[in-house]
Amino acid sequence: MTPAHNERAGIAFSGYIALIVALGLLLSAVSTLIGIASGDPSETELTSAGWRLGLLALGLAFIVPGIYMLQPNEAATLQLFGAYTGTDRGRGLRWSIPFFSRKKLSLRARTFLTEKLKVNDQRGNPVEIAGAIIWRVDDTAKALFDVDDYEAFVRIQSETALRHLASAYPYDTMDADDVPASRTLRGGAESIAETLASELGERLAMAGLVVDQTKLTHLAYAPEIANAMLRRQQAEAVIAARRKIVEGAVGMVEMALAQLAERKMVELDDERRAAMVSNLLVVLCGEREVTPVVNSGTLYT
Repeated sequence: MTPAHNERAGIAFSGYIALIVALGLLLSAVSTLIGIASGDPSETELTSAGWRLGLLALGLAFIVPGIYMLQPNEAATLQLFGAYTGTDRGRGLRWSIPFFSRKKLSLRARTFLTEKLKVNDQRGNPVEIAGAIIWRVDDTAKALFDVDDYEAFVRIQSETALRHLASAYPYDTMDADDVPASRTLRGGAESIAETLASELGERLAMAGLVVDQTKLTHLAYAPEIANAMLRRQQAEAVIAARRKIVEGAVGMVEMALAQLAERKMVELDDERRAAMVSNLLVVLCGEREVTPVVNSGTLYT
């Protein structure tokens, strides 16, 4: 890796002044030619006019090739015989010494969408993950001279950082009950994106690039385990719902027994109380409607 270059202002000026000077030289050359053509100049006048036209041509040859244009959020690096001299970040018509070679770079924000990557998460489960990275060029000298192709560098480093990130976290809390949801790929999307932006920013800094924002665009189990994980999620959802139903039923039974005892409506021994509790739980926890049996006899028949 080459040493980082300190970006500095290049030798560049307003191109409008150069354009006006070039037009003045051109008008002067045209005026000289018209003067020669309209009269019968002497040999001395022809020689003087030739020298004047030569100097005007040299002036135009020096000024015109140095004129170039920069769009908003565009920069041009300037090199003199291979040596980096600076970066021009001006706008509009610009001019620099024609011996300088120029290369334009866009400073606009760009979006890179990674492909769907198949990675094993922290628990070893294969998952598919993809992300969107918004980045831009900050240091033009580093972007051009410290890496061969900074756009390819962004692609490679983005996929590398995304793979590393996916392998550092579990996919979901059901894969790691001791991990909070905010520290999983599925539950902590915002914090995961911030972590990805921080890690990727460190990787791209050596190329003079800045990461403005990252976001996960795709996250799912790999197809070979997707069905099994879906059944597992469904089973956990059923268990959670059943647990909620049982907790509510137990509370209702407890409340019913407490109110019966408080109002002294009926006195039940342990066996009848257990039967009543069993019947209430069946009614409250059952998935189908229960057909009641009316006891027309005594309590014990």
